[in-house]
Amino acid sequence: MRHALRLTIRTALAAATVFAAASLSAQDWTTTTDTHRFMEVRNGIWLTQTTAQVFNSNALVIVNDEDVILVDSHVTPSKARDLIASIPAITDKPVTALINSHYHWDHAHGNQEFADIPIIGHEYTRMKMATGAHEEPTYQRGLAGNAARLEQLAEQIEAAEDDEERAGLETYRAMFAAHAADFDEIRPLPPDVTMNEKMTLFRGGREIQIIFVGRAHTGGDAVVYFPQDRLVFTGDMLFGGPSFMGDGYVDEWSETLGNLAMLDFDLVVPGHGPPLSDLSAIEKSQEYYRVLWEKTAEQHAAGVPAEEVPGTLDLSGTAFPERQPSEPEVQRMYHRMENPD
Repeated sequence: MRHALRLTIRTALAAATVFAAASLSAQDWTTTTDTHRFMEVRNGIWLTQTTAQVFNSNALVIVNDEDVILVDSHVTPSKARDLIASIPAITDKPVTALINSHYHWDHAHGNQEFADIPIIGHEYTRMKMATGAHEEPTYQRGLAGNAARLEQLAEQIEAAEDDEERAGLETYRAMFAAHAADFDEIRPLPPDVTMNEKMTLFRGGREIQIIFVGRAHTGGDAVVYFPQDRLVFTGDMLFGGPSFMGDGYVDEWSETLGNLAMLDFDLVVPGHGPPLSDLSAIEKSQEYYRVLWEKTAEQHAAGVPAEEVPGTLDLSGTAFPERQPSEPEVQRMYHRMENPD
């Protein structure tokens, strides 16, 4: 029954878990606290993830000669506080700056816990976070997802076949309910230091470049590049597979990835999931976005409603033939086709 319980909880998590931490083996995480796991990916650059089984993003902890810089602040102020409390497990140096890769709630809604240090981001990220961040459709879908998850768990508890399974689900639901309640304290705090094309930070012997290589996942994706370490943090611009496209620029994404590839790196840390050393993910993603845009444009030209497109596109010529766009993603592409800029 323990196996059945694990499967039930895994099913409950599947809809919101992207490239789960389970894809990394236990030995990859060299330091673990009550709330976070850390992996040194290269020369004092640490990937960290929350240990809570909730939808969240990667953060980067950059331990320099005299200070620490963070990239992305997690999904809620509560998760950000957990991160702050966990950093002393790897260093006692002070956190002196935060970089936002983009404005999405799972990456930047812990910002308010860093109000006393500079927060750096693209001009577009500041604009989106300073003007109605709570009303953003992507954020509203996140809230709706929380509510749906709680309802789903309640149904599973009701249908549980024995006490052990029911107890496990009730424990998970209590944890998730607390996480959902954490959203109530979110007060979006935009970057107070902005860049448009490039900003370079020098910390002791380390050079950190914050670069806009083009529009992709959002209109203000900032990649964080470490030329000496040949490493780049890409946020949600690049994963091992296609990213969420509901706020994206699919028509420009392939070109943006081409611009990214011009940097000299051999390791990618994405906004979700494990580091990528197989850089063929760039070309595979470029081809996917090109084909997806072409196939969706055909449907748009034929007058097919956006809600009828998901599940119908022939993406067999790509590396990700099963990754059909959702209705919000098709709606976004239709909007780009009708409102090019």
